[in-house]
Amino acid sequence: MAAEAEDRFRRLDEVADAAARAFRLLPAAPQDLTGSGRGPQVPARRISSDPDTVERDLVRLVLTLVELLRQLMERQALHRVDQGDLTEEQEERLGATLMILHDRMTELCARYGLTMEDLNLDLGPLGTLLPPAD
Repeated sequence: MAAEAEDRFRRLDEVADAAARAFRLLPAAPQDLTGSGRGPQVPARRISSDPDTVERDLVRLVLTLVELLRQLMERQALHRVDQGDLTEEQEERLGATLMILHDRMTELCARYGLTMEDLNLDLGPLGTLLPPAD
């Protein structure tokens, strides 16, 4: 019984050590950085939910995901065309489908007062979600 308790305490210590290491890796809160000499702090962009714009914001998020998937499908289609995996008919059908999807995306953006650039989320140090428009 004592061995089980000792083993349990050892595991708790391991979890506590792991948590401490994880918290050391997290960035400091802005109030923790004041006076640190790191230069001016830029506040992080936060999602602000306004009851008046919640529908538009939700549509923006959904359209961002759809645009990301559309671009991934387009790249995959181009890769398959380059590899010669598709018949000419399949290439035509795929191209037409991707063009229709792009047109629908543009229409939905216009309906909600968004541009395609509005869909490109800034991921901070990682850059933007979508590649720059050509």
